[in-house]
Amino acid sequence: MTLAFAALLVWILGWAVNGWLARGPMANTPLVRLAVPLIFGLTILGVWELVVRGLNVPLVILPAPSLIAARFAGSLPVLWEDFSQTILKGALSGYVIGCGAAFLMAILVDRSDFLRRGLLPVGNFVAALPIVGTAPILVMWFGFDWQSKAAVVVVMVFFPMLVNTVAGLREATQMQRDLMQTYGASYWQGLVKLRLPAAMPFIFNGLKISTTLALIGAIVAEFFGSPTVGMGFRISTSVGQLALDMVWAEIVVAAIAGSVFYGIVALAEKTVTFWHPSQRR
Repeated sequence: MTLAFAALLVWILGWAVNGWLARGPMANTPLVRLAVPLIFGLTILGVWELVVRGLNVPLVILPAPSLIAARFAGSLPVLWEDFSQTILKGALSGYVIGCGAAFLMAILVDRSDFLRRGLLPVGNFVAALPIVGTAPILVMWFGFDWQSKAAVVVVMVFFPMLVNTVAGLREATQMQRDLMQTYGASYWQGLVKLRLPAAMPFIFNGLKISTTLALIGAIVAEFFGSPTVGMGFRISTSVGQLALDMVWAEIVVAAIAGSVFYGIVALAEKTVTFWHPSQRR
């Protein structure tokens, strides 16, 4: 109970420090904006460690952060092999194929009223299908290696990316389009010089949504069949072995990979759409 009381004190201290920083004169400086979430995260980890050890929570219920860190450090070769199989092969390849195909299809849909009226409702239907229903089918079609995981990712990211890109291509106003026609611009000139730049915030919104979907799809697909490597495979087998520290180590890898992936896309968005009001300070 002493450690549990210490956890309460750590929480109050972290809350007080963050509140002081957020209300202080330097609240809008880059250093404080970085320090506030860092202090909050460290506070959560400290409280987690103290509560688990103070209340003697069993390992199979919730391991302490120190045990997870020890397993993480001791399993780096295995974690890297799982990361390469799931993220670099399955998720990344499916993300590139799915988003690229959706972008090209969006241009075709934009030029065809028939495709827009016919394909988009189908896309909404497919996007609503649960992954636990489609993943086993795709695994049986494409085999147990990373190709089936990439196929699952393609299905998951294709329609969100398609819908966002189509919406973005229609963002330019009719007056702007008429002005381009007045200048004698062809369809492709209007597309490249007006409509695609105007659609970039929508396109990057689809790309950012797809980063999370790609990671989830690749990991969940491995629950339905994979070689003896991969993050989903490792999580499912470790749960069966009650090795919850290994499960959490894989979750840490997934969280880091997802954050870095999302951050790269967000940084690219900030660079490309610097002119958009959402990117201005």
